[in-house]
Amino acid sequence: MLSALANILKITELRQKIVFTLIMFAVFRLGTHIPAPGVNPAVIEQMFTSGNLLGLMDLFSGGALSKFSIFAMSITPYINASIIMQLLTVVVPTLEQWSKEGEEGRKRITQVTRYLTVVLAFVQAIGMAIGLKQAILNPGVASILIIAITLTAGTTFLMWVGEQITAYGVGNGISLIIFAGIVAALPKSLGTIYKYLQAGTISYFNVALFLVIALFMVVFVIAIQQGQRRIPVSYAKRVVGRKTYGGQSTHIPLKVNQAGVIPIIFASSVLMFPVTIAQFIQVPWVKTIAGYFAWGTPVQTACYALLIIFFTYFYTAVTVKISDMAENLKKYGGFIPGIRPGKPTAEYLDRVMTRITLAGAFFLAFIAILPNVVAGATGIQGVYFGGTALLIVVGVALDTMKQIEAMVVMRHYQGFMK
Repeated sequence: MLSALANILKITELRQKIVFTLIMFAVFRLGTHIPAPGVNPAVIEQMFTSGNLLGLMDLFSGGALSKFSIFAMSITPYINASIIMQLLTVVVPTLEQWSKEGEEGRKRITQVTRYLTVVLAFVQAIGMAIGLKQAILNPGVASILIIAITLTAGTTFLMWVGEQITAYGVGNGISLIIFAGIVAALPKSLGTIYKYLQAGTISYFNVALFLVIALFMVVFVIAIQQGQRRIPVSYAKRVVGRKTYGGQSTHIPLKVNQAGVIPIIFASSVLMFPVTIAQFIQVPWVKTIAGYFAWGTPVQTACYALLIIFFTYFYTAVTVKISDMAENLKKYGGFIPGIRPGKPTAEYLDRVMTRITLAGAFFLAFIAILPNVVAGATGIQGVYFGGTALLIVVGVALDTMKQIEAMVVMRHYQGFMK
């Protein structure tokens, strides 16, 4: 392991990417401690004394929401904008055409996503500012607008930071920002457990049970994240001149959880947006409806699981082009033993992908809702470092390590992932 780390440090480009990513993390953490102007932090903190959806939002923001800092909304508006754009790409012909135009088309979609992020961020910021009038030192239209503009600017800046990490750092920048926020909140979660022990609210047995379940979840998450179905592929022999090409056998790796942590992030963001607005609207019937969707309620748990399953299938369908895969196999003389090339191959791959995606979708939903069950069994409430957070942390860490591994191996060094 030490030799592998030494190999990483030997690669100048990779070393620079890692340093750049760490600098961006530092900028993100610094911003979480810069408060929005004109807000009383003491009043804000009272809203986080009980476990609710705001606690999970605070986890994703790395504690920025409970401090009501300039990064209070984190990158949730960007995620919502990405979801909307991906849905529209399927139904809007212009966007669908852009998605097929390669790099140039993706740039256009990215630009529209940025504009939509700013709009969604401003709307969400206005809702939060209006709902927090009791925490504003000088409540008024001007103060609300200043706070809304500040929060929108903070989200826009984080979006830029994420894009810079993706371009010049290692891993996916947006996912890594959420990763950094969750890891930063871990000491606070451990502190909460310690306070429960000191107060006698829970026993050491409850804590031990909690840790055993957490360890099981880590192992389970890694096993599923790495799991794949290998489809055997053979290539027909071709004779060109005096040389013979093909004839070898290989496989197509279809991951059990092809979508990674994206469905969890998407589902959380979809549930967060309306409930966040409802938290700050002082209307009885809105409060009643929001109560049904409070974190951990049966309605919220069911909606959360269904959204995760939906986004798992949706994201897999968007990212895995089965028809292109079958066409490329046919083009280069490859075939799946027992399956005819072309349309039959596409239908077979689609059938296999649908089945393993179902397993992956249920796995994601199970891991995401398990903490609600664990909280009831152990009595440890308000600790959000559970299934959702764990899945994101492990998933992002594995994806980032794979990217680093690929760069190390590409330069003829020994990797560190076995």
